[in-house]
Amino acid sequence: MEKNVAIVGAGISGLLACKYVLQIGFHPIVYEADDDIGGIWRHTIQSTKLQTKKQDFQFTDFPWDSSVKEDFPSNQQVQDYLNSYAQHFSIIPYIRFNSKVIDIDYVGESHEEMKTWELWSGNGSPFGSKGTWHLTVEDTKNFTTEVCIYEL
Repeated sequence: MEKNVAIVGAGISGLLACKYVLQIGFHPIVYEADDDIGGIWRHTIQSTKLQTKKQDFQFTDFPWDSSVKEDFPSNQQVQDYLNSYAQHFSIIPYIRFNSKVIDIDYVGESHEEMKTWELWSGNGSPFGSKGTWHLTVEDTKNFTTEVCIYEL
């Protein structure tokens, strides 16, 4: 059975999560409210630069392009780096742009039953196997909504 995984946001963490979910054989769907990747880097002013050296701000499996000579790249260079990463690891096809998650709801066992679980007890199973996650997603262009269901 194909296992779908929802990821909210196509910023740095969302891109990384998507890459690793793909590597373990799951089918990720990244919900991104904007029309491009980058998270907060898309919304910074032009003068913004990294505050840590680029060597400390890179994916371990994807170095900065040799054309970036600055130790503290600009916001546009960071955005270009993230785009290169997403292209290199073929992440873009798994992103649903203009899709803003406006609600997440777990539907499953009763509240009383959940209270009896030993949450995060070391068995790696924080939720029962009966439930589903319901994501309400708004299309930010057409302002329509849909509910996407993910089974555990």
